[in-house]
Amino acid sequence: MHPRRADAPNILLITADQLRWDYVHAYAPDGFMKTPALDALAADGCLCERAYSPNPVCIPARYNLITGLPARYHGFDDNYFGPDAKACPWDLPTFAQILSDCGYATAAIGKMHFQPERRATGFDLFENCDEVVYDIAEDEYAQFLRDQGYEQLGSIHGVRNVLYMQPQQSLLPEELHSSSWVADRSIRYLKSRATRTKPFLLWAGFIHPHPPFDVPENWAHLYDGCIPPHTSSKTPLSKLATENQCIADLPDETNINRMRELYACAVSFMDYNVGRILKTLDEEGLRENTLVVFVSDHGEMLGDLDTYQKFLPYDASCRIPMILRWPRHIAAGSKMEGFADLNDILPTFLDAAGTAYPGPITLPGESLLAKKPRKDRSVQYVEHQRGSKRWCCLIGQRYKFVHAYGDHDQLFDLASDSEEQTNLLWDHPSEEILRVKRQMEKQLLEYENRWGLAECVTDGKFTQFPPYEIHNYRECCFPSFMVQEPGAPAHTPLEDEILQAIAKEPTVHLADLHIRESLTAFGNMSDQDVDDLLGRARQQGN
Repeated sequence: MHPRRADAPNILLITADQLRWDYVHAYAPDGFMKTPALDALAADGCLCERAYSPNPVCIPARYNLITGLPARYHGFDDNYFGPDAKACPWDLPTFAQILSDCGYATAAIGKMHFQPERRATGFDLFENCDEVVYDIAEDEYAQFLRDQGYEQLGSIHGVRNVLYMQPQQSLLPEELHSSSWVADRSIRYLKSRATRTKPFLLWAGFIHPHPPFDVPENWAHLYDGCIPPHTSSKTPLSKLATENQCIADLPDETNINRMRELYACAVSFMDYNVGRILKTLDEEGLRENTLVVFVSDHGEMLGDLDTYQKFLPYDASCRIPMILRWPRHIAAGSKMEGFADLNDILPTFLDAAGTAYPGPITLPGESLLAKKPRKDRSVQYVEHQRGSKRWCCLIGQRYKFVHAYGDHDQLFDLASDSEEQTNLLWDHPSEEILRVKRQMEKQLLEYENRWGLAECVTDGKFTQFPPYEIHNYRECCFPSFMVQEPGAPAHTPLEDEILQAIAKEPTVHLADLHIRESLTAFGNMSDQDVDDLLGRARQQGN
């Protein structure tokens, strides 16, 4: 067993999925958000003011978090599914493995997004709740719903396919929603004997506010009329930002604004359940010796700059909330001004536990508790994808520079244009702007050469790739897992789930959406089936 501190703390990691930094009230105190649990956590601990996802998409961000290393080492430069799925190299230590070797009880509850899903990553207890379930045997939350009599329900996390980012409400009662389940199971763990015999590491992973935004009815109108309109870009969008417009399929401003309201509702519902977990920590007498870390894997464009989703270098996509609390070790109400990212989480946990990283690779991150910090926190490096689709960026105190391998470069003045609406490199940039670009480009190349994918720097320069070609995509993942169990009843017809999800969302009109091709090509529906669905939708006001 590897050594640890005699007074090694418990560690509680809480993650949200797709939560952008400015939808937490503590980061925007003059704004509209209601996140009392996270605000209280920040008031009692440290708010990292400029925290980022080093690769703003689910699987890569989570592998950076758990290994402390970028895609150059773990291999996930993007999400990989189906026949393209891969596994993290077996010999890369994770913080769960290291802490388990130090005598920690380790548990993961909720969305983890590992690949393969059940692969051993150092957790003694693994209770899964993934956003897309292909096999009920791999998902404890799906098994829970089956046991509660919901085995016929296909869209357990909301209707994902034709309504991916459309306004909708949960098909489940509040107490059975995945956010409630993650809190319930985490609370059960905190009350268990595992937390009494040795220090514990508990990772509670929420799916929300990742779409679909399927909030329970009681939470669905918390922000009616409160959300400001989305921003628009003043210069041409990048190809990836243009590509991301398609997936939302939101036909008008009323529809977009309602989607933004429901995103905020999903955040507050998640925050409520975070509060339940933190309250149990207090009630069980675990507060004083528990390091709590709250982060998101990445953000969500949410219509800002006229685009959606993650994958992009803009702050709405890659800037995240990061809050730490450890009584007597972290000053209450403190703020960290320098850059921080998910690569810092593993070394922070090891520092708190008093143990060392056992691998041979030098880590890019550093403990956020370091007494004598060495990491340069005056700049932040972010990367995504490979080949012509790849981009990398460097964020400084004033400017953000983005190098896109198959598209035009971008430079933003964050001091005068915090919403990143104007690419300063577009349309005859001044000599001063070009000087800034050259300076940041040189520094970014150094980061890319050290931490980026190996094939992205050639002879000391960014590798040349062909121009990227836009590939529009709409979510087409259909329910399939419950019927895999022998004797399980067939799903509720998808059209019934669609109509139920939008019945109380009058801004959704199915005839305005691009659903026919998806439902006929992937949903096993005929054109007549789709016509019947559209007719029923019109009758109920959708």
